[in-house]
Amino acid sequence: MKKVILQSLSIFFVMTLLTGVMYPLVITLIGQVIFPIQSNGSLIVKGGRVIGSELIGQNFADSIYFHPRPSAINYNPMPSGASNLGLSSALLKEQINTRISGFRKNNMLSDSVAIPSEMLFASGSGVDPHISIEAAKLQINRIVKSRNLNTDRSKLLYNLVGSLTEYPQFGVLGNQVVNVLSLNLKLDEESKRWKTQN
Repeated sequence: MKKVILQSLSIFFVMTLLTGVMYPLVITLIGQVIFPIQSNGSLIVKGGRVIGSELIGQNFADSIYFHPRPSAINYNPMPSGASNLGLSSALLKEQINTRISGFRKNNMLSDSVAIPSEMLFASGSGVDPHISIEAAKLQINRIVKSRNLNTDRSKLLYNLVGSLTEYPQFGVLGNQVVNVLSLNLKLDEESKRWKTQN
């Protein structure tokens, strides 16, 4: 009996050392060496200060910025989650109608313009950092007007969206999207440059 207990304890300590200490250390080391940015949260640093993550959406409500998709949790990553409203929900239908009219009004769009679905539905996480290329392009006229840019700049904004486009993984998984935080940071940089050129 004593021998069995000692063998069980030995196996327990060895497995704890292997799976609880050695394995996490090796995986952490590999992540830090091969994927240092991703393993540290894909943080975006500007002026020596962390201003966000490529993986977590932020709320840009000002008309001078590209707006993200709606969030059921007000873009708070701590209780990350969805509204869990089904397609038969009257509240969801009301939210969708409000978002459709709001998106059209804010972006000066006619009733015939189809609104991309991600601008109508909150994501499952509530902090999805991406929107489709179509959703970004539909916001360009508003941004040009809000920033008092000349109309020639609209073409540059289309090019900006194109330059930051992220393509489907392996060419088939997902759609073409753009990261809203990265897009707005680049927009601020370019806007400063355009003003100095005027």
